[in-house]
Amino acid sequence: MKTTKALVIEDSATHRKLVESILAKSEDDHFAIETAQRLDEGLQKLARTQYDVVLLDLMLPDSEGMETFDRVRQQSGHVPIVVLSGVDDVNMAARAVEAGAQAFLVKGETEAKQLIRAVRYAVQRAHAEHAEWDAPMFHLAQQQFLKAAHLMGLDDNIRERLLFPQRSLVVTLPFRRDDYAEVETVFGYRVQHVLTMGPTKGGIRYHEEVNLGETSALAMWMTWKCALMRLPFGGAKGGVAIDPTTLSRAELQRLTRRYTTEIITMIGPDKDIPAPDMGTNEQVMAWVMDTYSQHIGHAVPEVVTGKPVSLGGSLGRREATGRGLVYLVSEAAAHLHMDLKRSTAVVQGFGNVGSNAAKFLEEMGVRVIGVSDVNTGIYNENGLSINALSEHVAKHRTLVGFPDGQEITNRQLLELPCDILVPAAMQNQITGENAPRIQCKLLAEGANGPTTLEADEILNEKGVFVLPDILGNAGGVTVSYFEWVQDTQNYNWTLEEVNDRLHKVMVDAFRRTTMRAQRDKLDMRTAALIEGVQRVAEAKLARGLFP
Repeated sequence: MKTTKALVIEDSATHRKLVESILAKSEDDHFAIETAQRLDEGLQKLARTQYDVVLLDLMLPDSEGMETFDRVRQQSGHVPIVVLSGVDDVNMAARAVEAGAQAFLVKGETEAKQLIRAVRYAVQRAHAEHAEWDAPMFHLAQQQFLKAAHLMGLDDNIRERLLFPQRSLVVTLPFRRDDYAEVETVFGYRVQHVLTMGPTKGGIRYHEEVNLGETSALAMWMTWKCALMRLPFGGAKGGVAIDPTTLSRAELQRLTRRYTTEIITMIGPDKDIPAPDMGTNEQVMAWVMDTYSQHIGHAVPEVVTGKPVSLGGSLGRREATGRGLVYLVSEAAAHLHMDLKRSTAVVQGFGNVGSNAAKFLEEMGVRVIGVSDVNTGIYNENGLSINALSEHVAKHRTLVGFPDGQEITNRQLLELPCDILVPAAMQNQITGENAPRIQCKLLAEGANGPTTLEADEILNEKGVFVLPDILGNAGGVTVSYFEWVQDTQNYNWTLEEVNDRLHKVMVDAFRRTTMRAQRDKLDMRTAALIEGVQRVAEAKLARGLFP
């Protein structure tokens, strides 16, 4: 759950405590609250600290009315302001909202739920208005692409065309809670980066920090990934800005069906095929498929991948990303003359990708000495039992309290001495700040965008061999392609056939990338990007420009 940092500027101690009490009781939001009793004190705090929202009383000992609002607005920039007024003044409310206030609430008449919703929506609206494209992940994706484009001498026209997605859809959708008393408005997205290669392909992510920039970055990476693996897809991505861990099963289903309805004109088995991503799973894909099928009038299993096998899903899809990553670890180990049976590994993230990667590494004889989830890290220099970890998580939903290891922070986990480090959690985990302390020989990226450009340079100087994300985690989209093919042909493959084909595709991409890296004296990430970008550029030039 993301923490919202709030500044309450209010001279009444009673009202300050009331606001703090109300926000502290929120079940779906976590607030870190600071207070100020005077305007000058509040302005000083705004100058020193970045807040997510300001709750402002207009009548303060050192300022009154719209002057108070104007001075806070000038200091706070794009930080949303919720006005807390002691008087129900319609004219004042209109002036405040016209000047930029996100909400105008009357103290003493405002219910707790109303205040919490006003603050939540203020933050969401401000984010949508000012930060959609301004996402670190999107900047990283563009920087990586521009570096590759420069080194390969990419045509300027194609370079400019590929910097931004071809289609972007932003939707706001109503979402009803189980108690029927509250209908929220949430933001959803679907982005298609390139339509040149065939239908677009990409997952659906449910996470409170989803925005247009992040979704566009993931769609761009998916384009290069599909091209690198020689799949007949362009890149796409979708998502909803919400924390799925706070939702009941019924709420999750209503949200999914409504989101699917909002993007239904963009998706289709010959247009855009969604799949699971962070915060979604097979069940969510089943609801997407059913909603689309109800709209069409008959079952269309090929509209999504990563769905249950009983609905046309592929054997091996659930573990495909982790399995594909370990296939590449094996190839990289042979390339580096590493003995896996004498190697150690650390895995950041114990979700679908991380847990399966840890499991397959253990099966290959690697000693997994550290794992982590969003709450904690677990370290045991003698090795961890992945089966025991999985059983603990299945029972407790977290690694916290696992008895056979020492609890450490995620930062400490990343810096453990090991042979293989697998970042399989969130983006921007390995940065210019911590890269000098990374102590692995092989970095195998299971997550999207876990390493910044500054960190890449440092790791390259240190001699760390990197399996970049567009290669390392491509097993998921590869088996999604297999699932789509099986659905369109109405012919199922065995698990052995799926894994054998996956192995061949992954190894072929690895060898092409390493050959390019050695031939052109490039790092593996740049070599993989150039492999993908070149294929897209060739396709664009072959199709030409219409009209």
